[in-house]
Amino acid sequence: MKTVQKSMRISEEMVAHIQGIARERNKDFSAVTKELLEEAIKMHRCPGIVFSEGVQGRRARIAGTGIEVWEVIAAYRTVDERFERLKVLFHWLSEPQLRAALGYYRAYTDEIECLIAQNENWSRETLYEKFPFLAGSSA
Repeated sequence: MKTVQKSMRISEEMVAHIQGIARERNKDFSAVTKELLEEAIKMHRCPGIVFSEGVQGRRARIAGTGIEVWEVIAAYRTVDERFERLKVLFHWLSEPQLRAALGYYRAYTDEIECLIAQNENWSRETLYEKFPFLAGSSA
């Protein structure tokens, strides 16, 4: 994607906060600012979706839950994309929460497709390779 350089004024407090996040993530100021802006725009476009840190990094999740959008979409496919059946699978979520996940998927299909593909590629071997402590001891 083509980028454009822009100048903007932000408060010293905001600069300090972004610098703190940059240090925590071991990234530069510009990269973190760009990520935060992208997330803000996505949340603005898709109310009910938030971003939070997880084991595999920052991901789109349904607000008020730990459920990632890709998980809902993967489940939606298993019920032949029938919303009524999705509501049964995620009976503890409200209809607006499920619709927020579907809306996010429509807006950011490539992102969610990539996460679904990554999840489908897991095997016992790849899991143990990435997280060797899960294999236990063979003794």
